Amino acid sequence: MQFSNTLQHLPTQFFSKLVKQVNAAKAEGRDIINLGQGNPDQPTPNNIIKELQRSAANPESHRYSPFSGKESLKKAVCSFYQREYGVQLQYDTEVAILFGGKIGLVELPLCFCDEGDLILAPDPGYPDYLSGISLAKAATHFMPLEAKNQFLPSYLEIPNDIAKQAKLMFLNYPNNPTGATATKEFFEETVSFARSNGVVVAHDFAYGALGFGEEKPRSFLQTEGAKEVGVEIYTLSKTYNMAGWRVAFAVGNSKIIEAINLLQDHMYVSLFPAIQDAAVEALLNGEESVKELVALYKKRRTAFVEKCASIGWHAAPTDGSFFVWMPVAKGFTSEQFATYLLDHADVAVAPGIGFGEYGEGYVRVGLVENTDRLLEAVNRVASCKLF
Repeated sequence: MQFSNTLQHLPTQFFSKLVKQVNAAKAEGRDIINLGQGNPDQPTPNNIIKELQRSAANPESHRYSPFSGKESLKKAVCSFYQREYGVQLQYDTEVAILFGGKIGLVELPLCFCDEGDLILAPDPGYPDYLSGISLAKAATHFMPLEAKNQFLPSYLEIPNDIAKQAKLMFLNYPNNPTGATATKEFFEETVSFARSNGVVVAHDFAYGALGFGEEKPRSFLQTEGAKEVGVEIYTLSKTYNMAGWRVAFAVGNSKIIEAINLLQDHMYVSLFPAIQDAAVEALLNGEESVKELVALYKKRRTAFVEKCASIGWHAAPTDGSFFVWMPVAKGFTSEQFATYLLDHADVAVAPGIGFGEYGEGYVRVGLVENTDRLLEAVNRVASCKLF
């Protein structure tokens, strides 16, 4: 049997190599501190689990739910956005329920791009943006995220002919992998750029709850005109430690939401109703658990960054997500450095090159271990005497 051209041309999963290396090291009995992953280590809050259990026992939850999702969940999304960001949404036209944020990100190129159409994507960026681009047989123009621009793309550096050709643009703030956050002014520039060039904006807000500056991360939809040009994709994976539950939503422009729902009508019959009910509980009654989670990550981040600085290893000055963007030691590529730390310090980190050309020179560290383990990881790196 031969796979289709579509499957044969899917991008290679760069990090599968890292997973194999880590698993092989663990199989040798080594104590690996794995900071290369982005899998939350905290449990889902009890009130959410109890709501799942309650709903799962209800025979009504054993039936198909509406194709586009339960009305109660879409209304809860609207309440959440009003409470957190002051953004008003229409539950029936401006909300689409997703099987995890990745699904929406992969679906959007299929909704708006034909073969050969151009998509703007950040570099470094979440690798699965490329999956949707490949499935749509679209082309990519990468937007560099550099320290000199606070890891924000510069629209002035995008050639005019490229801007006019582009159909879709992916953005992601707080950013994976750099941890950067977006400013009000940047989102205003984004709306202006999208309007001028007819570009659909897809803002990946996966880490929306996780900011450690004076102000919490901004929603793209807080920007005047944002709903005219794009949507925001929000997942419950990080905010409520529900990564394995696979529940998310897209909000914003009604035409884009209509397109997502139309595609999903041909692919899915919505989420298990009990998971949708649990998501309602999270969105409406999860504020305290989110405050505690943000405080936990802030404590871990502060301890890790300060300990690293004490050995001469200085983090990029960003303050969002649960990642820290760290420079590699002199004389190493990012992949060589990650391999060296795994081999000599039993510490796993993600090489920046796996996120794109402009990720070279950095590694991504996930704050998904407790503070003691994070500090132990720094001690192990220090013992290598690389800084």
